[in-house]
Amino acid sequence: MSDKRVEVRMVENEADMKAFLCFPWMCYRDNPYWVPPLFSTHRGNFDRQKNVELHHVTIDYFVAWRDDVPVGTISAFVNHAHNEFHQENIGFFGSFEVLEDRAAAHALLEAAEAWCREHGVEAIRGPATFSTNSEFGLLVEGFDSPPMIFTTYAHPYYRDFVESAGYSKEMDMFAFHVDVESYRDGQPDNILVRLTRVMDRLRQRRNFVVRNVNLRDLDNEVARIKKIYNSAWEKNWGFVPLRDEEFDKFAQNLKRIIDPDVSFFVEVDGEPVAFSVPLPDINQPLRLAHPRPDEPEILALLRLMWHWKVRRRLTRVRLFALGVLDGYRGTGVDALLYLETIKAGLRKGYVDAEMSWILENNDMMMRSAQMLGARVYKTYRAYEKLL
Repeated sequence: MSDKRVEVRMVENEADMKAFLCFPWMCYRDNPYWVPPLFSTHRGNFDRQKNVELHHVTIDYFVAWRDDVPVGTISAFVNHAHNEFHQENIGFFGSFEVLEDRAAAHALLEAAEAWCREHGVEAIRGPATFSTNSEFGLLVEGFDSPPMIFTTYAHPYYRDFVESAGYSKEMDMFAFHVDVESYRDGQPDNILVRLTRVMDRLRQRRNFVVRNVNLRDLDNEVARIKKIYNSAWEKNWGFVPLRDEEFDKFAQNLKRIIDPDVSFFVEVDGEPVAFSVPLPDINQPLRLAHPRPDEPEILALLRLMWHWKVRRRLTRVRLFALGVLDGYRGTGVDALLYLETIKAGLRKGYVDAEMSWILENNDMMMRSAQMLGARVYKTYRAYEKLL
């Protein structure tokens, strides 16, 4: 570490923003697990015109410098939709990336805290980009495998830097791993056979009908998902209801990556009461393509398509969004959706699945995951500090 003093400066021009956006490539250049995003996607995430979630966020960005070399980044923001919905008065930090430099890490966190105090909030929570509907939490366990789509990665030393700066745990979120191959016929103690019998009895008793998501009617399907999603999640810790413009953007992104063969609704008398939308883990081919900010993006896209469509390097799926209407929770419908996803995934060639993330206080979902033989293999943590 240099003896030069750390200077944290707010992003004020295009050169500053370029340093902020490009820093992760410097920070993780020797890490075999980090998945670099397409640079246009990464840049668009911080563009108010392209990321509709920023429409209800007040935010600034910071870069830590030593001798005019960037050594870390952070954002500080107030999510007004979160505070309105939860009746809280808190700020957040996000985009926390730093070299193994404790002084720089603490300086960045202090800058975010000072910004939050100036904006009149009582506490700071994070890391978040920019709510629980997107990337949230710091990876604190499970560093030996790449992150799946829409989840984060972090250096192991981040945890120490955050906790030594006075932050304490607010909530843990778990990622469960499912070895889909273990469900194949002929495997010892095949859980699929036993669960299928149990779920078949459940369907008959509760009049559950399972159907795939219909891409030809995607606009209406998204409206059905929205109705269940906001209702099912409204009591969850940290949840912020998605607004119409956010759901519209969600639908646009969904069209590019959704696999309808593993996406399901559960209906009763023709009315959806639950849904599950797993996402193929685009991070798998993206990691192999390894986009860089200093190259024409068409080259990265061609490499991505090569690994994805030609070499078929996509064998993982993340069980990303699942919602059950009140009145049907505790009936086993979530386990039914998980089971149908695994069975469909076997037919499509997925060999690994991740169920994430699941709040540590969501006992019902935790039990469903364990019943399926899943195991916790990653833990994400939200931290908080009073100001």
